[in-house]
Amino acid sequence: MKQLQKAYPHLLTILGFIIVSLLYFYPVLQNKKIYQSDIVQYTGMAKEQNVFRAETQTEPFWTNAAFGGMPTYQLGAKYPHDYVGMLDDALRFLPRPADYLFLYFLGFYSLLLVFRTDPLKAFFGALAFGLSTYFIVILGVGHNAKAHAIAYMPMVIAGFILVFKRKYLHGGILTMLAVALEINANHFQMTYYLLLLLLVLSVYFVYRLIQEKEWQSLPKIAGTFAIALVLALGVNATGLMATKEYADFSMRGKNELSFKADGSKNDETASMPREYITEYSYGIGESLNLIAPRLYGGGNSETLGTDSHVYNYMLSYGATESEAQTFTENYAPTYWGDQPIVAAPAYIGAVVFFLSVLALYHDRRKVKYAFLAGAIFSLLLSWGKNFSGLTDFFIDHVPFYDKFRAVSSIQVILELCVPVLAVMGLQSFMKESDNRKKSLLYTAATAIGLVALIYVCKGAFSFESAIDARLESMLNQGQDKTFGEGFVSALREDRMDLFKADLLRSGVLMLMAFGILWLFLKEKLASTTAVILVGLIMVGDLFFIDKKYVSNDGRQFRSAREVEQPFEETAADKEILKDTSIFRVYELQGRLLGRTSYFHKAVGGYSAVRPRRYEQLFDYQIDKQLNDLNKSIDPETMTLTADIPVLNALNVKYLLLQTNDGESVAVKNPNANGNAWFVATLKTVNSADEEMKTLGNIDTKNVAVRSKLNDLYNVSLTPKYQKDSVASITVKEYEPNYIKYVSQNSYDGFAVFSENYYTGWKATVDGKETPIYRVNYVQRGIQIPAGKHTVEFTFEPQVVKTGSTIALFSAIAMAFAIIGVVYLEQKRKKNESVK
Repeated sequence: MKQLQKAYPHLLTILGFIIVSLLYFYPVLQNKKIYQSDIVQYTGMAKEQNVFRAETQTEPFWTNAAFGGMPTYQLGAKYPHDYVGMLDDALRFLPRPADYLFLYFLGFYSLLLVFRTDPLKAFFGALAFGLSTYFIVILGVGHNAKAHAIAYMPMVIAGFILVFKRKYLHGGILTMLAVALEINANHFQMTYYLLLLLLVLSVYFVYRLIQEKEWQSLPKIAGTFAIALVLALGVNATGLMATKEYADFSMRGKNELSFKADGSKNDETASMPREYITEYSYGIGESLNLIAPRLYGGGNSETLGTDSHVYNYMLSYGATESEAQTFTENYAPTYWGDQPIVAAPAYIGAVVFFLSVLALYHDRRKVKYAFLAGAIFSLLLSWGKNFSGLTDFFIDHVPFYDKFRAVSSIQVILELCVPVLAVMGLQSFMKESDNRKKSLLYTAATAIGLVALIYVCKGAFSFESAIDARLESMLNQGQDKTFGEGFVSALREDRMDLFKADLLRSGVLMLMAFGILWLFLKEKLASTTAVILVGLIMVGDLFFIDKKYVSNDGRQFRSAREVEQPFEETAADKEILKDTSIFRVYELQGRLLGRTSYFHKAVGGYSAVRPRRYEQLFDYQIDKQLNDLNKSIDPETMTLTADIPVLNALNVKYLLLQTNDGESVAVKNPNANGNAWFVATLKTVNSADEEMKTLGNIDTKNVAVRSKLNDLYNVSLTPKYQKDSVASITVKEYEPNYIKYVSQNSYDGFAVFSENYYTGWKATVDGKETPIYRVNYVQRGIQIPAGKHTVEFTFEPQVVKTGSTIALFSAIAMAFAIIGVVYLEQKRKKNESVK
């Protein structure tokens, strides 16, 4: 009974999290689903594997529907013995996206309990963390894996701190489980950023141990972390090993070409081009969005009201009210920051910022400086190319930093650290009476003074965007050549109005928080009342900003059918689907989207880790050869008249094109090589450079090129082969992870297959395994003896078998560790009761 009474406030808090999560996304209670743009693309990419899994009850681990074929390791593959995944599913029992919101709350609550925060303050602190605008917006667009990883970050830190507090058993178990869940979330960029924060915190805690002459505890702490980490990695071994294997094959792997697509020398040493890594760099001034959301115009899709300068400008030019409103909703790019696209500002809350400043003045715990350092560190790195010295150092010298793009997203660390400081500030202010008045006045002077200073200095801001010139030029195409200039001028006035309005809003919210705490200080308000009022203002502030970007209307929440079947079949798709042979489709305007993969076997797809070599084929070969595509199409038969050897080798039988009126049309390529063919010549070169250059100058139907340094078999092969006129290779069975052919040739031959080369595929001829060679930069080739033979390709990734075995034994060890801790805890309590 006593234990239940102790647990009661926490159970009530968790129930509160469930209720808030469901109410915030209340359409899920009406059997509606959130329409997430990224998940829509994922649905297209993953359709083939999901259908195969449902029909066969087996996991393919390969899809032929995207990029000519790739592993499904980053497409939601389900691995054997994924017991951590089962635990995660149990924690995410609410309908999506309420499940992730609940996980935000739960994870941060666990961290605040480590700081001995009472449930009420921890409740509001967790809500403030979970409702941070960036965290909500990523749920709106479908960055589910990112949200998933962010949600477990606080829990990892909680276990980390407990271990440093020398609570080895509880801290070790929490760290082990939290790290296992964090890794299982499968967003390694977020996990990497968490690791950077843990390094910052480690410096602080190690320094404190040495300062307190408790350095002898370090071996125990290191040992606890080592055991927890080994088991956490072990239970995720399959996913980690598979990801590592695929990373070298993907865009995150090493670029083997020493020249660029335009022929110039490639001097880039990072895994990805520096420009690509830093494309999304937060502006230095733009960082003020953290405390006032629309200082830099908010997001790309802000809606201006009927009282805006743009609206009135349109009316002055004779537009109707409806036309003017359309312009304010669709043609008013208010965002003027440094990033290409921004769905919403990364707003952490004015009151959250105010309370975090209060922590710096009032809280006596030195750990606040560690979280402050983590926040500043992440802010500096988020500036990317705008703070190039630090960014270039990390790209060039810090391991794995060059594997990730969108450096601005490291601000998630700041968005974790600042709410921790905020709750520390509120907690200490309520508990520690010394210097309360001084701390509160200093906080008001700092926080509200900063807002006032920015407002006064508004003349130092330009309110100009890089797109203004293009917008002005586009709008000047009409009869009045000055229309664009006036429109942009009105737009800049609206940007300034947003700037001023949100600064005033943040200032008022801070004043309200100050007033409540001042009344508490003067004993006009009870402690609980003050906490509730501050908490409501803090959470309400974030709630109303979030709803501007992720709403519960029909745009965001739709019927289950719309979400589960997001793509409509076009007339062109129907025409292509009449062809029951096996081939690929190239949709030019949508090559890097998932729509084509939903209906066809595509050479494109939607993935940040798409196969590097396949991507290079388009950059270096195909796109150049299709420059004059319109001249290469017979308009009467809608067939491709040009011979594109590389496109033919990929077995692209149809191209999907968009007409000027937006209709999709199918263009047939009669020259596609088919699924497999015998070649007469096999050219062997010595490097990837030579292979790529040679590929653009051969007839792929008769010649294949191979770099002997780029496959598993560094052996010499016969350069010339005979083939008769009836030589053929025919597909008999075709599944994502299994293909069966029958070959017929009068001579020993070398066959090329239009499928992607990848480790894990095995080939057999009449049941006997034979080597697979990488040819034509991305494809498979094997030697086939004369006569009629059965050729089979099977995808049996050894990495999955090995990883699953490790995961099983690690899960068993983890279970024993948990049972052992429970036993020792019960024994300790029994001994204490005897005393």
